[in-house]
Amino acid sequence: MKKLEGQVTLVTGATRGIGKGIAIALGEAGAIVYITGRSLNNSNSSDDISGSLLDTKLAVEKAGGICIPVQVDHSDDEQVNMLFQRIETEQDGKLDLLVNNAYSGVKVLTEAQGKPFWECEPSLWDACNNVGLRSHYIASMFAARMMTQRRQGLICTISSWGGLSHIFGVAYGTGKSACDRLASDMAVELKPYNVASMAIYPGIVGTEQFNSMADEGENSLFRDRFNWETPLLTGRVIAQLKSEADVMHRTGKVQIVAELARKYGIVGEDGEQPASLRSLQFLLPSAFAKLRNYASFIPDIKVPWWLLLVSTLSSPKI
Repeated sequence: MKKLEGQVTLVTGATRGIGKGIAIALGEAGAIVYITGRSLNNSNSSDDISGSLLDTKLAVEKAGGICIPVQVDHSDDEQVNMLFQRIETEQDGKLDLLVNNAYSGVKVLTEAQGKPFWECEPSLWDACNNVGLRSHYIASMFAARMMTQRRQGLICTISSWGGLSHIFGVAYGTGKSACDRLASDMAVELKPYNVASMAIYPGIVGTEQFNSMADEGENSLFRDRFNWETPLLTGRVIAQLKSEADVMHRTGKVQIVAELARKYGIVGEDGEQPASLRSLQFLLPSAFAKLRNYASFIPDIKVPWWLLLVSTLSSPKI
């Protein structure tokens, strides 16, 4: 069902990974999907793992959507400004959904893996939080100017469980925690204009980068790809959120992809419907490898947020 037929959406950082999956799912739902990234095609990509705007465009169109790729460096405010001016001109001021996903920290985090923050260069902070926190703020600012004029819209900021628990280091965790606060504080100021804002928590997503890391990693939980999600699952959940008649009742809150997928009956690309990372279905098998084959028999009981916060030092590391 084309539940987003005619709606104008923007996904930043959509050349691969979660962003690409979100763009495909929005196209699948009938949306007009603007996508951004630094690489228009693979020939001008400097990354080891391939992915381009044209690749994503083809995938979105295959899913039945309309895709408009725009080459943007989200560290350049003027390029971002021009992006929103283009959308405003081409779509008569209409923007229904912004998904803040652009992130530039993956490579440096991979290189710094295992090092404490004081052994890393200060540039690690900028790589994690310039395109990934600051850029989300800038994109949201321009999107809000359009959405508040029409008194409708949704801003989804892709965040992470790393905002609650130490995963990839200090710079990463601080940035993700700030993304959560960004989403909640924007919600306060946007609510009078009927514009919703929320942080989105995917689980462990089998992106190209994560699959590469799993092949080389020593952690058995990661190597087994236990309870992984495909990028498409996050996109389908966001599409469902945007189609909700009363999405405003969720504004300002963290939304967990796996929990909403189960609530809505949504599955990912491989038909997966994984457990939330705060469910006993994930926590017990992650701690005891022998239970992984029997995870479906473990009750899907959610651990309260406060308990996750006080137990952060004992949380499973990936």
